[in-house]
Order: sequence, then C-alpha cells, then structure tokens
Amino acid sequence: MRLSLRQLQVFLGIAETGTTSAAGQKIALSQSATSAALNELEAALQVQLFDRVGKGLLLNENGRLLLPQAHLVLDAVRSMEAQFTQPDAAWPGLRIAASTTIGNYYLPDLFAHLQSTVAASKTSGLPSLFIGNTGDVVQRIENYAADIGFIEGECHQAGIVVEPWLQEQLIVVCHPQHALAQAAGQRCSVSDLQKEAWLLREAGSGTRETVEQYLSQQLQSFRCAGELGNSEAIKYAVAAGLGLSCLSVAVVQELLAAGRLIQLHPEFAPCERRFSLIYHAHKSASPQLAHFLGLVRGWSSCLQTATPGEAGAAN
Repeated sequence: MRLSLRQLQVFLGIAETGTTSAAGQKIALSQSATSAALNELEAALQVQLFDRVGKGLLLNENGRLLLPQAHLVLDAVRSMEAQFTQPDAAWPGLRIAASTTIGNYYLPDLFAHLQSTVAASKTSGLPSLFIGNTGDVVQRIENYAADIGFIEGECHQAGIVVEPWLQEQLIVVCHPQHALAQAAGQRCSVSDLQKEAWLLREAGSGTRETVEQYLSQQLQSFRCAGELGNSEAIKYAVAAGLGLSCLSVAVVQELLAAGRLIQLHPEFAPCERRFSLIYHAHKSASPQLAHFLGLVRGWSSCLQTATPGEAGAAN
C-alpha cells in the first residue's frame, strides 16, 4: 500500500487548521515532517489536495473528495483500537456530542442509568461529552469527531441517520411581577404576546429554530429583544424582568418551583419538539457501541412520562 494512516492523519489536520505548522502541533509532528507526509500523500495519489493561498492551504476539489473517506478510515481504526485495547470496557472511548438542553438536563440522568446497567466486572467510566448547539453537533458527526449525537433541531445532511428519540414541551415564562403574570391561570391573547419583548437563543441553536417557528406561526409577528448563547442565561434574564421567553420545562422547572418564574398560558396550542439521535451512516458499529445504542433507545421509552429529575430519582 502506498498510503499510510499517518498521511491521512496529517491530511485531516491540515484540512482542519489550514497550515502545516498548526496541523503538526495538533498531531505532535514537526512542520517539516507534516509537510513531508503531505507531499508523500499527494505523490502517491498523483494529485494536489490543497490550493496554496499565501501561507495557508485550502482544500481543493480533490481534497474535498478525499475528506470523508479519510475520516471514515481513521474512525474505523479508532474503533478497532478501542475494541481490543479495552476489551472489558462497557463503552471504551465513546464520544458523544449533544445540544445544550439535552447535554445539560437529560444526559446526566441517562449516564446514571447506564452506569447502573454495567456489570460490576466491567470497566465502565463515563463517555466523553461535547456540548454545543445543533449545528456544532451535526458537524462533529459529519467529521467523525463524535460517535453519537443528540440534537434538538433539524438535521437534513446527507449521510447522517436521524432517529426520533424524545418528545419535549416548551413553555412561555415571565417575571412574577410582569403584567401578564397578574392574570395567572388565564389565557394570554395573541395581541398581548405580540407587544412583548422576547429573548431567544443564538442562530444555529435547535431551541432558537423551534421557538422562532412556533412564535412566527402563532403570533405572525414578534419582537426579539435579545439573543443569548444558552438557555441558562435566558431563564435568569427572564427572572430579572428583561422579557419573555419560551423554554424547555426541564430548563425552568427549578425557578418555577422557587417562584422566580411564572408560566403563562397562551390561547393557542403549546410548543412541542422532538429530540433526535444522530450518527453517521457509515459509522463502524462495534459491539460496545451497538450495546450503548440499545440502552439509549430503551431509556427514552421510560422517560416519556417523567421529568428529567423524576427519571434520575428512579435510577
């Protein structure tokens, strides 16, 4: 074989960082060794993989063609290494990516449940977890940087399998002294809610996409008073009286119980969304990964009628 795994690793490092020096730092090689590996790869394939632009390297058409294949090969190698270097582990080196509400409020209970299913003789530990917005999670699955993803938004990328996982409700909340809160228990009209200032997540967030579609359909028009990078910041901003928001029940239940937030009841249907489990269609599924997926699917069915806290108490 004229190709080596090191050459593919160097190629992916350069594709991600844009220079041989940055790629070398990422994979612990000198710049000269990184450049030599790239030259050897291009000579073996008899094509150039990057366009040289100043001091940077940009993927060209050949490089973009090789990129998913290189990701696939190295992912398969990582799976083989994990399977045989940690044969007794329940899910060795498993990499999970999740959007923020799922990662912060649902996965801790899921991990607790998974730990309880592992035999005492197994080396369990926790999978590694990356938390970002839906766009970040999808990108990590595309690039084989994560084995499994959990998302709150939509995913239409080719080559990614999307499975329905959980259903969740989002509710409208406000400050306890807000004018609309004084009519607690009564339905809020469309005209009342159209006048209010709404706090939303950042672009790329699954929650932002869901809430924006919901408010646009129900209110036709609404005023965005601010964008915040996570739901924690939004719920405390609402509790401080800075506006209304539509947030996950799991996110706001603690402040609702403490009386720092009030749930409003619009005259239209509540907002519901689906969480999805995603993975690459060409992902190498080891026995450990298949076992993990089976546990995740089984856990979701018992959670549908419980809040995250209740599910955690049951484990």
